[in-house]
Amino acid sequence: MAKVDLKPLSLAELKSLKLRVEKAIARHDKKQKTKALAVVKAKAKELGFSLDDLTGRTSAKKSTAKKPAKAAYRHPDDASKTWAGRGARPLWLKDALKSGKSLEDFKV
Repeated sequence: MAKVDLKPLSLAELKSLKLRVEKAIARHDKKQKTKALAVVKAKAKELGFSLDDLTGRTSAKKSTAKKPAKAAYRHPDDASKTWAGRGARPLWLKDALKSGKSLEDFKV
């Protein structure tokens, strides 16, 4: 590897060089991982398996898909207004609680 004389470079130039080197390293790592993954997938296929079969993982799309939570509270007059008990309380429920009603009054 050729030696690079860094002494004449300014601080800004050194920082710029550092950033370029870090990006080059990240690109190299990504490329190597992609190649390795292709080799492993090919070998798994050759043996009659998928990579998910061997690792016990399921597809990322399947594992990250969440079902909506079931309604735990429902508006007494408008059944389309519900709240699962997660996140911020809806305005209709806040107003009802301020007027003296109990959370249990809206339980499904």
